[in-house]
Amino acid sequence: MTIMNEKDAKALLTKVIKLSKADEIEVILNGLEGGNIRYARNSVSTAGEESDLTLAVQSTFGKRTGVATINEFDNASLAKVVRRSEELAKLAPESEEFTPVFGKQKYLSSKTYFDSTASVTPEDRAQAAEDSIAPSKKNKLVSSGFLEETVSFTAIMNNKGLFAYNAGTNVDFSVTIRTEDGTGSGWVTRDFSDYKKLDTAKASSIAISKAKNSVNAKAMEPGKYTVILEPAASVGLLNNMVNNMGQRTADEGRSFLSYKPKEGEDLEKVPKNRKGEKMFDERVNIYSDPQHPDVPVAPFGGDGYPRVKTEWVKNGMVVNMPNTPYWANKTGVDYMPGGGNIIMTGGSESLEDMIASTRRGVLVTRLWYIRSLDPQTLLYTGLTRDGTFYIEDGKIKFPIKNFRFNESPIVMLNNIEALGKPQRIDGNMIPSMKIRDFTFSSLSDAV
Repeated sequence: MTIMNEKDAKALLTKVIKLSKADEIEVILNGLEGGNIRYARNSVSTAGEESDLTLAVQSTFGKRTGVATINEFDNASLAKVVRRSEELAKLAPESEEFTPVFGKQKYLSSKTYFDSTASVTPEDRAQAAEDSIAPSKKNKLVSSGFLEETVSFTAIMNNKGLFAYNAGTNVDFSVTIRTEDGTGSGWVTRDFSDYKKLDTAKASSIAISKAKNSVNAKAMEPGKYTVILEPAASVGLLNNMVNNMGQRTADEGRSFLSYKPKEGEDLEKVPKNRKGEKMFDERVNIYSDPQHPDVPVAPFGGDGYPRVKTEWVKNGMVVNMPNTPYWANKTGVDYMPGGGNIIMTGGSESLEDMIASTRRGVLVTRLWYIRSLDPQTLLYTGLTRDGTFYIEDGKIKFPIKNFRFNESPIVMLNNIEALGKPQRIDGNMIPSMKIRDFTFSSLSDAV
């Protein structure tokens, strides 16, 4: 049984803790069960299930730490992995950035587990695939998709009184649907904690529409355009931005949040980072919340420290920056762990409203192959894909060939014209966005 309940997980970890001779011991138990189905060219190609249970033991003597892992749970194996972690700790050099483990903590309650997902059967997966394949065949299109659902748990315990347990479920679905000649392509993705919310037929209808409507794409000149970015088109840029908001890289002058001293300023008195500065449009509000009903996450991070609702950007101002226990102690600030999800508040406009209000612009389904060009300005490059359309006088006129873009989410979030209702995408809540002066640098032949 790879998914252990809280009682059994606590009993196992307590047994391991008692085997320790180290100054500190922290043990982490992770279990996962899941299933998947993959199809290509309108036919199922693979299907499978997975199951795993692993134990990681971290032992510390002074400032020396060693880690060993195992997936066998008899008494001899448990003793062996503890001894091995202790041996490695004694061989390790002292860490200059060592911080002790946390003591007992209190956690919020977060509904991350749904029976509907835990009880998915191979027949359910097959039906979900058929619900996507059948309409594709009916429209003489070619579908390729992947569906995967997982049930997982994490339990953490140390010899300072900390114990944390969380079980969660997740389902991911994505499908690319193309015309038979490969000149038109549509794509859609959906992810939920609750399998009952997944409708592969409804999702596939979006990809079908985009595939049919993206045939005979016309080339347009690169340049700056008003763009309407669906959530899948902006989530990658926003993820990269939030993941680069760390305090340490900013304090050390390595990120877009590093403070750039002005001529004549006393370098001993200037701030190290840009926390407290207004850097974006005042409509930009980004936060994390383990209890969000649509994107719940475990109420603790990998080190067992509690997650709580945390604002990162409020009314366009950077109000918090994630850090590590070591850097928090070094700089005399509170420890601020990452949130586990990204939630950006939006507006009331629908995608249709945004299109209707656009005199000349581009609708982008998603951005792909995003790569960093400059960490100091957060400049990224990548490609549009699977449905890019030209808008004129409030209507979609015709499909256009894909572009390569060169853009920074900092610039993007200062050029907002409208925001839609947030939607779940990749475990985050992201609104559709209408952005002016988005930079397309060249054309791409990919569909």
